[in-house]
Amino acid sequence: MPSLRDFRRRIKSLQSTQKICKAMKAVATAKMAKAQVAVTAARPYARQIQEVLGRLSQAAGDVKHPLLAVREPKKVCYIVITADRGLCGGFNSNILRTALREAEAHPGAALVAVGRKARNFFRFRKMPVEAEFTGLGEDIKFAFARQITKIPIEKYAAGEYDAVYVVYSKFVNILVQQPTVVKILPVDPPTEQAGQEEKKKGPEPLYIFEPSAEAVLYDLLPKYVETVIFHAILESKAGEHSARMTAMDGATKNTEDMIGRTTLRMNRVRQEGITKELLDIVGGAAALE
Repeated sequence: MPSLRDFRRRIKSLQSTQKICKAMKAVATAKMAKAQVAVTAARPYARQIQEVLGRLSQAAGDVKHPLLAVREPKKVCYIVITADRGLCGGFNSNILRTALREAEAHPGAALVAVGRKARNFFRFRKMPVEAEFTGLGEDIKFAFARQITKIPIEKYAAGEYDAVYVVYSKFVNILVQQPTVVKILPVDPPTEQAGQEEKKKGPEPLYIFEPSAEAVLYDLLPKYVETVIFHAILESKAGEHSARMTAMDGATKNTEDMIGRTTLRMNRVRQEGITKELLDIVGGAAALE
């Protein structure tokens, strides 16, 4: 049976843990609000540039571009975006589980790890990684996305990759982060449904390329890929902070319950000790009579 001192030490340790969880929750809440603003502002641009480039690639006609080449997906590359740190519930494990399932569906798939959790996951399983990027930080710069996309773009243009996907966690709301797989190469033209909706709105647009269709696509297509990766990182960052805030909130409540149960057990042990002492006193007094 633990002594009262052991129970007091246990309660003190739990109280310290509770304070840490509360502090981490407060920090995650502040960071989540900032990340949510950033991802909300980036979504319209990311969606629009995809639609515009899809229409431009279709309007360009017979213009050939390495990033538009459609091949049989024999060699696939996955850019897996996770967090650098843990303590965020199942956030990282859900992304990695999705990435592992996709990689198993394409044997020999190339992997680009973004975040320490992805890097450590693939290293532990001895899965070869083409490139790794860690230390994302909180202030995500567009230049960071440019560095990540450099290798996939070069190898796709050279014909070493037949398709490039990004695996990340889409920020739905504070409680929901959805693992998502998006194909970024080759660039897909707009769907037939989108084209029909455009025709309903008005006449089919006529595009005039200046200086030429080749020059416009050669400049915009890499920027499109970089924009998709940048947007995916922002989505993942907002989801990470939301998941950590939720996890720390649950940890704080669980710690409070543990403190209550431990305090109850300590009081029972103390009550038993007092009762035993009273019985010894009563027994001693009766023996003196």
